Amino acid sequence: MRNANYILLLLISLCLPLCANATILYDVIDLGTLGGEDSCARSVNESGQVVGASQDSSGRFRATLFDPTGGGNNVDLGAISGSTTSQALYINDCGQIVGDCWIGGVGYQATLFDPTGNGNNTALRPYTGFQNWAKSINNSGQIIGSCVGPGVAFKGYVAVAFDRGGNWWYDKRLGTLGGHESRASSINDAGQIVGWAENPSGDRRATLFDPTGYGNNVDLGAAPGYSLSSAVSINEAGQIVGSVTDSSGHHRAALFDPTGTGYNIELGTIGGESSETLCINDIGQIVGWGYDSLGRWHAVLFDPTGGGNNIDLNTLIDPDSGWTLKSACSINNHAWIVGQGINPDGYTRGFLLKPIPEPATIALLSLGALFVTRRGKRASAC
Repeated sequence: MRNANYILLLLISLCLPLCANATILYDVIDLGTLGGEDSCARSVNESGQVVGASQDSSGRFRATLFDPTGGGNNVDLGAISGSTTSQALYINDCGQIVGDCWIGGVGYQATLFDPTGNGNNTALRPYTGFQNWAKSINNSGQIIGSCVGPGVAFKGYVAVAFDRGGNWWYDKRLGTLGGHESRASSINDAGQIVGWAENPSGDRRATLFDPTGYGNNVDLGAAPGYSLSSAVSINEAGQIVGSVTDSSGHHRAALFDPTGTGYNIELGTIGGESSETLCINDIGQIVGWGYDSLGRWHAVLFDPTGGGNNIDLNTLIDPDSGWTLKSACSINNHAWIVGQGINPDGYTRGFLLKPIPEPATIALLSLGALFVTRRGKRASAC
């Protein structure tokens, strides 16, 4: 599998210069709001459904199922009892949506949202009186995030696999690397879970969690010159991305060796000091953000080989569009990308990038489609 993944990454890296030399490879769609000014898109599934958060006419941020056409038919996903503010963080291929709601005096509460917008939302840890977050849900409906509460000594937050019915006593706490805290960020259909955990020295390290909860967690290490790390996304091939951090606090995007033997790749920036990955799709395409040489924060498509051929996504859209793409949060296997940027009117908006079928784009997508087809991956549990 490692050889197959390496060949895939090599072939994709050969396509990246083709993309960089193209004038326009993506159309930008403004996903709008719920009647307010600002929004952010956080996740896109294989059907092109997009979720995130946007302001309503009262200025409240609400979890949102966006109209991917940009037509404005966005769905307010509501909140849970006691809350008026919410955000959706992930949507799986079955259309199931997780995120959190804010309750004053308590904090964030992990939530499974009703995708119809009818308000039948489920608080995943009701009545515990402590903050908790839901970050990801796979196609089997397994939900992960972090929590603190009954049965946990109050030393911080610990990675958790939630009971989707809201019965917190059935939650499975995933432990640490010998320290106090951990957070889970992503789960794939095989049930592999990644995030970060503290080691006995209190250092945060990218972690592949033992999904049984027995604590056989794997420290994924960092990269040469870095001591801290965090994993944020795992694809169906088991490839893991996140970031590493140096002593000055600068983040660098990273691709981690899932065996924990330390063959991690620091992916660089777009000329600035810091960068971070936010998502890897099943084709091996990686998106996130980075600073350029002028200190501007821009959305990035990373070179997965670590060769430095990273692409500022602003160079792949019409320069006359008026958009500045700030962060790419998610990419599906059709290379649809969602995130947050500044639209031509100066508002912070969620965006959807849809590929224009030019030769370089087609080559990149065909390569990924071939790989996914040969692996026979998309056997959905929906």
